[in-house]
Amino acid sequence: MTITPDHMVYWRWGSLVLNATIVSTWIVMVLLTAAAVRVTRRLRDGPPLKAGQNLLESITGGILDQIRDITPHAPEQLLPFLGTLFLFVALSNLLAAVPGFEAPTGSLSTTAALALCVFLAVPVFGISRCGMGRYLKNYIRPNPLMLPFNILGELSRTVALAVRLFGNMMSASMIAAILLSIAPFFFPVIMQLFGLLTGLVQAYIFAVLAAVYIAAGTEVQERRRAAAVQPAPPAKPNKENS
Repeated sequence: MTITPDHMVYWRWGSLVLNATIVSTWIVMVLLTAAAVRVTRRLRDGPPLKAGQNLLESITGGILDQIRDITPHAPEQLLPFLGTLFLFVALSNLLAAVPGFEAPTGSLSTTAALALCVFLAVPVFGISRCGMGRYLKNYIRPNPLMLPFNILGELSRTVALAVRLFGNMMSASMIAAILLSIAPFFFPVIMQLFGLLTGLVQAYIFAVLAAVYIAAGTEVQERRRAAAVQPAPPAKPNKENS
């Protein structure tokens, strides 16, 4: 039993290493790219829709509805990034049921890279929506003494996002290996179904947490900007002068 696919090395030349994590990551990327090219090659506005386009629209609509439930501010801008995260994690976890395939999400390097993408996406979306000055001021509120704590909070939730996905996938693999060693003729099918369900749940949780982090970095500035442009209420008439 391997804890992480990083330990499965296929080719090595000096400092260059080709392990199972890199190979499986590129397999997932190629499959997603090929599917996207094939489905979007001939899109139609009306019926009859092809099965691929119908599936793509259903997935896109479902992801967009989830983003709207988290943040109502321009969810269409978050759709490409969050949708790609969800599809990559979901397909990686689903392909883990294929014999010989090592899910890249079982590697801490992959989950750390995905969490780093979320970490960078928070200021990118925040600055594009609110401006550089307004976004950076959020780190010194309510006073400048909060600057190190706010930065530490950004870093800690990034680490937690990476470790959470890696830990859940690693624990699921270890439990499956233990049960298969105890009863190899009874648990394989059950554990395969359980692994598929767990993989989809983890992909959903990762995408939702990414949306929450991005929304948390932008909605505060949106509320402050809306309060700043809101007109002041009319003054009440003075009864003594009337």
